[in-house]
Amino acid sequence: MRYFIDENLLGVAKALASVRDDVCHPGHPELPEVPTGTLDERWLPTIGTGGRDLILITRDNHIRTRPAERMAFHEHGIRAFFITGKKELNAWQKLDLLVRQWEKIERAVAKNGTGPWAMSLTRGGSPKDIPLTPPEAATTVR
Repeated sequence: MRYFIDENLLGVAKALASVRDDVCHPGHPELPEVPTGTLDERWLPTIGTGGRDLILITRDNHIRTRPAERMAFHEHGIRAFFITGKKELNAWQKLDLLVRQWEKIERAVAKNGTGPWAMSLTRGGSPKDIPLTPPEAATTVR
């Protein structure tokens, strides 16, 4: 396994896992430690460098903003692609985006190496870096 697709893309994940042997998701038979419904802060260590060292694909931007999840992101060297965009995509559009971008995803993984790092995926372009502020360096603006 090389890629972990978050539960928020479960239909897309199952479709990709049916044709690719390097894709898994919550509830996947080869990933029993992450059943469906597992909270993000619990599966992040499992997919990170201390666990299976998988590359995350998600639509969940909260991972970058919630303190516990952001801490886990950094502590476990998570490498991630976030599907972003101004319009919400349906499942078919998300699957289409990933299939069309897969070679670019592979090149970005090879280029970026170990984590933590994050990139955005959009329908119109190549993956782009997302700056990651370590939790201890974050400041609160009032």
